[in-house]
Amino acid sequence: MEVSVTSAVVILLLVMDPLGNIPIFVSLLKNIDSRRRVIIVIRECVIAYGVLVVFVFFGERLLKLLGLSDSSLNIAGGVILFLIALRIIFKHPEGVFGDTLAGEPFIVPLAIPAIAGPTAMATVILMASRSPERMGDWILALTAAMAMTMVLLLFAERISAWIGERGLLALERLMGLLLTAIAVEMLLRGIEAFVRQIQAG
Repeated sequence: MEVSVTSAVVILLLVMDPLGNIPIFVSLLKNIDSRRRVIIVIRECVIAYGVLVVFVFFGERLLKLLGLSDSSLNIAGGVILFLIALRIIFKHPEGVFGDTLAGEPFIVPLAIPAIAGPTAMATVILMASRSPERMGDWILALTAAMAMTMVLLLFAERISAWIGERGLLALERLMGLLLTAIAVEMLLRGIEAFVRQIQAG
């Protein structure tokens, strides 16, 4: 099934999970000056964007270098996404990504893995490897998804105050359910591709 640019944007938004990341960003940046906070959010989004662009163009070569197949990437991405989705749905005391460092965050954990996590990397690699002739579409989808993510995270504190803790929790769990469905789909695709490889062999 061919993925449209709009579908790719939606999938990327789900795996980057800006709404689910709002509590993380608010928590880590609450003691930082508002102007500095804007710079940090933009910086982290640009870093995450750069990382994902690299994976769009060179991810397939990396897979070949490591001897990995699309099916193994689908299965691994599905498992990781499923575990993240479970931590979103069933709140963990250490948060989605575990312990975080003190002080101003830089790259970890905001750019990686909050935005450009393993599943986002796996998603862009799969998109690019399945239809390498559509690189322009994938970059467009990634740019649009990252722009929306940046806008949401720039207004993270206002959104958090407007929606409230219960609203954010409900949104997080909804995103978790959607991510669970995507994880299962990725697993099924990986298993299907693996079975076909065995039958062809």
